[in-house]
Amino acid sequence: MTIWAVVADAARARLFQLEGRAAPLEELKDMIHAEAQLQGREIEADRPGRAFDSVGGGRHAMEPTLDPRREEAERFAREIARQLQSGYEQRRFEGLCLIAPPAFLGMLRAELGTVLHRTVVGELNKDLTHADTARVAAELQALL
Repeated sequence: MTIWAVVADAARARLFQLEGRAAPLEELKDMIHAEAQLQGREIEADRPGRAFDSVGGGRHAMEPTLDPRREEAERFAREIARQLQSGYEQRRFEGLCLIAPPAFLGMLRAELGTVLHRTVVGELNKDLTHADTARVAAELQALL
């Protein structure tokens, strides 16, 4: 059984392939999401809107309703899910492992469709995006 493993956080995702328990881990893709490295004020280039006070003539800046960094992380999670869906439709893997910090793991889960959810054979709440391939392989073997 071919297993794909996604090791990701809000700024980087690494895609690995494992052809079987004894096979070596192969890195297929390394995706960088540069927008996640920006500060919130750099993502939102426009100045916030202005509002009038309900009483009196004062005005003040309106706060954004959503966190721009979270929006970027969710956008990256959607991009990863599209890559996984494409790979699954091409029959490149049968099982899927997700390795990410808890907050981003939740975002990834939210973006996976029903079909991809059924392929998940393991999940790990850890940030291994900067770990070497040997460490990822060891964690993956322990997970499976």
